[in-house]
Amino acid sequence: MLQLLQSWFWAIRPFTLSASIVPVLVGTALAFHDGFFDAWRFVLTLLGSVLVQIGTNLVDEYSDHETGGGEGKLLASYKVIALGVLSARAVRAGAALSFGIATAIGLYLVLITNWPLLFFCSASLLVAYGYSAGPLPLGKVGLGQPLVFVFMGLLMVMATYYVQTSDLTRQSLLAALPVACLVTAILVVNDLRDIDEDRQMGKLTPVSRYGGGFGLLVFLLLVVGAYVSVLLWVVARPALFPVLLVLVALPKAWTTVRLIRFGDTRATLNQALRHSAQLHLQFGILMALGLTISRVLSVPS
Repeated sequence: MLQLLQSWFWAIRPFTLSASIVPVLVGTALAFHDGFFDAWRFVLTLLGSVLVQIGTNLVDEYSDHETGGGEGKLLASYKVIALGVLSARAVRAGAALSFGIATAIGLYLVLITNWPLLFFCSASLLVAYGYSAGPLPLGKVGLGQPLVFVFMGLLMVMATYYVQTSDLTRQSLLAALPVACLVTAILVVNDLRDIDEDRQMGKLTPVSRYGGGFGLLVFLLLVVGAYVSVLLWVVARPALFPVLLVLVALPKAWTTVRLIRFGDTRATLNQALRHSAQLHLQFGILMALGLTISRVLSVPS
């Protein structure tokens, strides 16, 4: 039983789940800043977001196995089918269960909020499945980065805010921008690590097409974009100065850039990938904390 649980633990790729947690934290913190917070809705949104990503990860594993995309690749611990610790059928069932529960949560949230949320939930599920599966996997034809930017960044933060407030504001878009930049930066590092394999398998990504130097440039632009967007937001709304806590994560950003710039091995780029995910998580937590502190400071004593 313990071995089976460990196999599922690796199959869901827990080290990636911060990408689905951070948007919910930031969107909820902004709603709290604006005077709205429902704990039950927060828990459901967080659970639904995580389940969609788990389903996406499992579909990616199943699809990779079925199409032979894992041939010649290093068998990482999450390659549970290739390693023989879980069957393809079990992984497919796990993906269906994850998406099924996420769908039920989404429908419930639509019922207790407003019907426009249905469009976001439906589109997210379709993109999550179509990212790795279907006749033309979206992540293999160069659409991975823009899709992640929009769905795991912009729309996820704004939808979370909408669940709490039943409203969309320009502020929710501004809060979503840095999250979108940094979650996309994770994918850029992943593409840098896999550039040779992607070229060998015919997988099209901006990095596999234009090279590692282009990937580093995109990563830098995304990280700088995240910080500049926060700085401009605070300049426009000085009461949000606690959000500048995100500057605490700058050393992590600098370390990640150095690893990418001077890393010439897969092991180094694996380390850079972990650091980029940690940067996204640290930045998101600090931003959510800053929004919360800003709300507390604005409430009359």
